[in-house]
Amino acid sequence: MFLSGKRALVTGSTSGIGLAMARGLRAEGAQIVLTGFGDQAEIAALQDELGSDYVGADLTTAAGCEALMDGAMENGGTLDILVNNAGMQHVSPVEDFPPEKWDLIIALNLTAAFHTTRRAVPGMKEAGWGRIINTASAHSLTASPFKSAYNASKHGIAGFTKTIALELAQTGVTANCISPGYVWTTLIENQIPDTMAARGLSRDEVVNDVLLAKQPTKKFVQPEEVAALAVFLCRPEAGNITGANYSIDGGWTAG
Repeated sequence: MFLSGKRALVTGSTSGIGLAMARGLRAEGAQIVLTGFGDQAEIAALQDELGSDYVGADLTTAAGCEALMDGAMENGGTLDILVNNAGMQHVSPVEDFPPEKWDLIIALNLTAAFHTTRRAVPGMKEAGWGRIINTASAHSLTASPFKSAYNASKHGIAGFTKTIALELAQTGVTANCISPGYVWTTLIENQIPDTMAARGLSRDEVVNDVLLAKQPTKKFVQPEEVAALAVFLCRPEAGNITGANYSIDGGWTAG
């Protein structure tokens, strides 16, 4: 297990992509710090499963990000791996886009990564080793209408990642993005009945003609596929991969 002795914080890790990443890193020996929303009993069960710590925090605020990092690096500890994965979405024409939703999305999807990274970097530099992995999106490379805040945040996280990679290029610390297309999670699955009703479509029509319309493979990305790439980026063999933005989108951004 090549990550034995390493400590990893994965934001948004109580479900979906983040949980798959936490499980993948744990399988290679990393000590995990979980953070995210959810039923407390379910979170406790995940802690038992992964032997992990859990720090609850509101990452839409600077104070919440500070509290998370204080908890994750308790007693003067450091982090070896930081995965900025937490995110949210809202769909609306720009003229109707609620300003408060814009602020929340930018805060969680982009600004939180700044706060966690600036706290994690000094310890990584001192250790001469670290991995920063940011979950971006196909929307870091292309855009869709009615997602102005999400598109802006994901383009922003890609640029932020490149900047950090250049700053840390000679320190042993790497920074990379993973940009999935539509990933099969409970969040996506739960949208299908409402979309069926709203558009008068069958389940197959919603899946193929709405959700997977831009993914040429017509297959959802699986959380475990994203996790496998995150784990690879932590391997010694990935030490010279930095500033990259990896697409896992079924060919969406190939066109």
